[in-house]
Amino acid sequence: MSDQPAPAVRYAPSPRPTFDVPTAIPYATVTRHVWGDAEAGEVADWIYASTSRIHCLVFGLAAGAGFRHSREFRTVFGADEVLHVLSGTLILANPETGEVQRVEQGGNVFFRANTWHHAFAHGGEPLRVLELFAPPPSAGASGAHARTRPYLEVSRYADDAVLGTLAGEARPPGTLRVVRDADVVYRLEGDALVGLLASTEHVTVATLTLPPGGVAPAHAHGGDEVLYVRSGTLHVRAWHGDGAQVFELGADDAAFVPAGDAHEYRNYGSAPVEAIVGVAPGYAAG
Repeated sequence: MSDQPAPAVRYAPSPRPTFDVPTAIPYATVTRHVWGDAEAGEVADWIYASTSRIHCLVFGLAAGAGFRHSREFRTVFGADEVLHVLSGTLILANPETGEVQRVEQGGNVFFRANTWHHAFAHGGEPLRVLELFAPPPSAGASGAHARTRPYLEVSRYADDAVLGTLAGEARPPGTLRVVRDADVVYRLEGDALVGLLASTEHVTVATLTLPPGGVAPAHAHGGDEVLYVRSGTLHVRAWHGDGAQVFELGADDAAFVPAGDAHEYRNYGSAPVEAIVGVAPGYAAG
């Protein structure tokens, strides 16, 4: 059998799994996709949800691999984004400004719309990153938006403007904002400790920790919610119309809850539940 050259890859919108009722999204059922081309680099995507309000996926890179951009696949979107590093070490760069950030496992980085970004798996481990994104692609915020922006011809990965100026003083925030422990704003929702990582007019992203036996009582949001479980076993009960649904979620599973639907979390296990929650556009009940 002779080797055949790979066909040319043209940009096409990513799949958009969408839901309109409370839904469990087990890892085994998540939509698989490959983004990119030979010039930009190819990225494995696990797309959990892409509704009219929020986009949630995990992207993966082999150790030492990365993604940049090409004319077909551009990485400048009309959305606010939070990246949470599930495993490995992320090097995130803004190739327009030269900013570079290193984010270890468990870390988070936030950037606003119209920020060019490239990502690299640093070190010897594969990289897995949870990405929460709003407004979502269905609102024209991804590929369609990228084509309205001036194309970035030259990428740079160093900011020479800082040379000779770093003397330990506080530095002004750049476009890529690593969320440090001191930056997290906490709130208690029943027994759940919720740590706000970013909250804009488009999206709120938070960590959620629920101790064994803990309950986050029934509540609702003004936006669609996607909850991704990092560890532990979480029970979600959600009410829609005249009925209720109950989901048991383990690590790498997720759940979707539409805006306005009441829902609660319970931990019947012996270990804490650690999760990441994204709500768009509004976290507070409408």
